[in-house]
Amino acid sequence: MLAVVGGLFGLVFGFGTFKSVMIAKFLKGFANAEPTVAAMVAQTSSWQPQISAVGTLTAVQGATLAPEIAGTVEAINFDSGQLVQKGALLVSLRQNALPDQLAELQAQAKLDQINLARDLKQFAAQAVSRAQIDTDRATLEAANAQVKAQQALLDQTLIRAPFAGRLGIRNVNPGEYVSPGTGLVTLTQLNPVYADFYLPQQDVSAVSVGQTVKVTVDTYAGQSFTGTVSAIDSAVDQATRSIRVRATIDNKALKLVPGMFAQVSVASGAPATHITLPQAAITYNPYGDTVYVLTPHAPAPGAVTSGPSYLATQVFVQLGDTRGDQVAVLSGIKPGDMVVTAGQMKLHNGSLVMVNNAIEPADNPAPTPPNE
Repeated sequence: MLAVVGGLFGLVFGFGTFKSVMIAKFLKGFANAEPTVAAMVAQTSSWQPQISAVGTLTAVQGATLAPEIAGTVEAINFDSGQLVQKGALLVSLRQNALPDQLAELQAQAKLDQINLARDLKQFAAQAVSRAQIDTDRATLEAANAQVKAQQALLDQTLIRAPFAGRLGIRNVNPGEYVSPGTGLVTLTQLNPVYADFYLPQQDVSAVSVGQTVKVTVDTYAGQSFTGTVSAIDSAVDQATRSIRVRATIDNKALKLVPGMFAQVSVASGAPATHITLPQAAITYNPYGDTVYVLTPHAPAPGAVTSGPSYLATQVFVQLGDTRGDQVAVLSGIKPGDMVVTAGQMKLHNGSLVMVNNAIEPADNPAPTPPNE
């Protein structure tokens, strides 16, 4: 019995020792393994300096149409969301006795015209005085003025489109009584549209009327709309130290709608050539920004390797502007250098690494992230 127990104890103890030795060897091999990173060869590309800002699309012309007089809606001659031309009749108010009153005034004006013509003949025969002629003229002018006033009152019962554009959703129904100023429907001119945005005061000198701008909106991912700077405010806001800029954007397709949030880019200065890297390749530090540059490393004689090995050297870089996922590198590296783009957190100066580009960081100059 003791022999059996002793054998079992030795077997268990021997397995535990074997397990510990194997774990130790695994950890030792893992510790000595070269870290794997992603890398790319630095190259130059054309870089157009841009001033970026966020803004809001506004209508060149927009109005809420309302009656100038009180009345009952007689007819509505449009559908919500319809495109209309300037002068199109939209809403008619009940005219009641207004046409009859206009006819009465027109008849009186016609009679005053006849009286003046008759008195002029009498005046030629010296049968009436000059004073009578002056009175007739004044009476006729007053009658004509009353006709014009009544005609204007009658015209106010017809609400027409003051300019071409797209109508909104109507707010009234036939038979409804409306008072002066009641909003009937909105009318908006959609082509072109304005993009209003603000720039800090240090960028004022880089923007001028006529410069080309590009506008993007989340609604149309990957599509940009072109326009020009049409106006710059005359003063800088004292609270924000920024200035308001307005660009006119072509909108022939009527895709852009006033009120949309927009991202605006203004080309500033002549195009330049810079080395560009993914922003993920940069290690940002208070004492300076750095990247890791790789150089081929020859393995020791007789060493067994699973692939090419590289020596990582940490170098300081001077950065310029950013463009989407990219950043311009002004100095520190040169074209053709192999730069670590992912995995640099596990490196130190002089690390031996292996390169695996199965997963690479984003490097898009104009990314369009989903609007979630």
